[in-house]
Amino acid sequence: MKLKFLLLSLIFFSIMSCDEDNTDYEFVTVATPELMSIAAFRNSVDIVAPKNIEQAGKIYAYNNYIFVNDVNKGVHVIDNTNPKAPKAIKYIRIPGNEDISVKDNFLYADSATDLLVFDISDINSITLIERLEDVFKVYDFLIPAEADFINYGNFNFETEIIVGWTIATERREKVDESQIDVVFDGAMLNNGSSESVTGQGGSLARFQIVDNYLYTVGSHEMIIFNISNLSEPTFVKSQYSGNNIETLFQAEGYLYIGSTDGMYIYDLVNAESPAYVSEFIHWTGCDPVVVDGDYAYLTIRGGNNCGEQESVLEVIDISDKSNPTLSGRYLLENPYGLGVKGDMLFVCDGTAGLKLFDKSDPLNIGMTKSFKNIQATDVIPLENTLIMIGGKTLYQYEYVNDGVELVSSFSLN
Repeated sequence: MKLKFLLLSLIFFSIMSCDEDNTDYEFVTVATPELMSIAAFRNSVDIVAPKNIEQAGKIYAYNNYIFVNDVNKGVHVIDNTNPKAPKAIKYIRIPGNEDISVKDNFLYADSATDLLVFDISDINSITLIERLEDVFKVYDFLIPAEADFINYGNFNFETEIIVGWTIATERREKVDESQIDVVFDGAMLNNGSSESVTGQGGSLARFQIVDNYLYTVGSHEMIIFNISNLSEPTFVKSQYSGNNIETLFQAEGYLYIGSTDGMYIYDLVNAESPAYVSEFIHWTGCDPVVVDGDYAYLTIRGGNNCGEQESVLEVIDISDKSNPTLSGRYLLENPYGLGVKGDMLFVCDGTAGLKLFDKSDPLNIGMTKSFKNIQATDVIPLENTLIMIGGKTLYQYEYVNDGVELVSSFSLN
């Protein structure tokens, strides 16, 4: 028996030794999709009891509730009637979900290629009331950033949907990337008052409600829905709107689109057909944007799959929408989302924590406070509190004269 193992070991090391001299092979990280039939996928939406979060995504605030996306899985509903003691009350299972928006107790959510509408007028009895199928033709399947190759196998995009990924390291023969021609049919993958009440998302949002329209963005397109009948939205159109789009922000009749290449500005003179106005181009990097008055604020994150440049905060003069210009640039460490309220600018600097800037003079902003030893991903500056998500924790702060003070930290585990 010992001799058998010795022979096997010699064979293995002999092969490995040969490979060391063979430059035709390499070890690569391969992502293989986890598949579900579209029929089963659409039948898996459900309202269940609260559960632990797996991967916290985007946040959204509406009335006394906070909604936290569980990346590609669904939405956690938090009762925030008492910000000092928030309470998880429901979990909406929505496979393929990244974003939501809420208006007058109707919640709109993406589910891979579909748009779903939920009635949340009774938060204890949330119901799915409408589904618009196949309205998102280009769907970001959340391809893992660490993947060198994608093994689609026998994936049939007409009958199946990708619901997750399996990562493995494989030894493969080297491929001349200049000879690769990737085509994937049409589904090209890319790395309680009488007054109307609309909720508020963070800077990483891709959904925005403006009056009677819901605007959404994908990797390169904007898709518009008429929601004048809140329970029965209608698809209006899809239009090309830029490259590598990541975020969407609206302010005073304009849409500001953040992409890895820069910021695009569209006007809403014709609500059903936003018109391109201008763009501000920067080096490649992950790029959310918020706007306040005549200035736009962008964080650009370098490293990983976001680009090789440094990470910065940029201040853009947009007083002339047709000609946005750079007014200032400030170094950061690992920025994600950001938000503004009054003279305060809140920047989520990833593992470097939450940073506060005085922007009373937008041409000369300065950091006034830093909350370290926390993970900061995105913020929503509400009227009385600042909500922040980081890791698997929901933080809430109250405004004070010199910035903010912590009110509560709520674990989503």
